[in-house]
Amino acid sequence: MPGLYVHIPFCKKKCAYCDFISFPDYSAEDLYFVALIKEIRQYAPLMRDRVFDTVFLGGGTPTSLKPGRLAAMISELKKAFTIKENAEITSEANPESADEEKLNELFSAGVNRLSLGLQSADDKVLKGIGRIHTKEDFLRAIDTARRVGFTNINADVMHGLPGETEESYLDTLKLLFSLNIPHISSYALILEEHTPLYESVKSGKISLPDPDAVADMEDAGFDLLENNGYNRYEVSNFALPGFECRHNLNYWNNGEYLGLGLNSHSALRIRGEWTRFNNTENLKEYIGELGEDKLPVRNTRAIPRDEEMFETVMLGLRKTEGLSRQAFIERFSEDPAVKYAPAISELELDGMMTVSDDALKLTRRGMDFQNEALIKFMDQ
Repeated sequence: MPGLYVHIPFCKKKCAYCDFISFPDYSAEDLYFVALIKEIRQYAPLMRDRVFDTVFLGGGTPTSLKPGRLAAMISELKKAFTIKENAEITSEANPESADEEKLNELFSAGVNRLSLGLQSADDKVLKGIGRIHTKEDFLRAIDTARRVGFTNINADVMHGLPGETEESYLDTLKLLFSLNIPHISSYALILEEHTPLYESVKSGKISLPDPDAVADMEDAGFDLLENNGYNRYEVSNFALPGFECRHNLNYWNNGEYLGLGLNSHSALRIRGEWTRFNNTENLKEYIGELGEDKLPVRNTRAIPRDEEMFETVMLGLRKTEGLSRQAFIERFSEDPAVKYAPAISELELDGMMTVSDDALKLTRRGMDFQNEALIKFMDQ
């Protein structure tokens, strides 16, 4: 079943590493939500034949908005779209804005999964990357979330941050274990151009941990997660049994999703063709075009069949359970083990892939060098 994504582009302070479309200026918040509601209502008749299994509110920081804003938006989504009764509905939150009022609002509106951006439990590391919360803020947010009623909680953490050591990264994970957080997303820092952190590293003002140290950090952290009962079900995602993120699994299965809001992306089967498109990333254009009852869509593209097949392989191999051969056959009437036989043989010989009757899977080594593995498929 398809998923819904809603982008909230407002954040109290932009982190030094962040290249997402978000703004610390809230002056356009009211106009943005008038436009967003119009977009939701315009898509309603176009999506009548779809039942949505997941909803994800991302950002930015959804919990930094005016009280009542998110509840009103979720109400509009439920009026406009057919959302499955037991749908997974997630909202991102930053610890400093996850107060009792906002979390009660979310929970009462039907949000049943909370994703908190911790990044590190070391306050010095947090300050160095421009985060405005502390470890204590995170602890308060977890306590408040559980009092409100949230049980399905994710914490985002990062490794390879400036000033971070293997010890501090492992201490962050151990804190999450002690709190029995059921889902942990652990990402390596990606230094994106045009971010303040990139400029600081480029100019020599800030240095990052040595790449070998980051690799050791990741190995130690991932071993620790698995040894504490967390299943690595995707490259950077770990969950206790039953807490895997359904919304993200839909992405990795190359399923349909509709993106709403500024710079959101969509993938839908339209008149039999796999089609991708995105909204403008310009806030003025987004508000203005919806004010004229136009959808602010850009870059609509029907994906050729071979490209759709490669996308499905690329995304499916992110999962530790691998790419389902049966699902691929049902979608394309071809067995991926046959279509990509030369690439698979090479990867098997290199110890990067295993093949069974059920699935193609990357080994842990294959996961570590996933880009190199995927090049083999691209070369075909």
